[in-house]
Amino acid sequence: MLEKFKGLLVEEEGQGMVEYGLIVGLISVVVVALLVTVGDNLKEVFTDIGNALDIES
Repeated sequence: MLEKFKGLLVEEEGQGMVEYGLIVGLISVVVVALLVTVGDNLKEVFTDIGNALDIES
C-alpha cells in the first residue's frame, strides 16, 4: 500500500501536456491583452487607409 502511494507522488505521466496547455493558455491571454490595447489604434489606421482609398478613386 505504501509503495502505491509513493508511486502516485512520483508519477509524472501527463505532466508535459499540462505544461503545454498552460503555456498555450498564457500565450492566448497575452495575445488577447495586446489586441485589446492595440485594437483601437489598428481600427483608426485601417479607417484612415480606407478613407484615403475612397478619396483617390
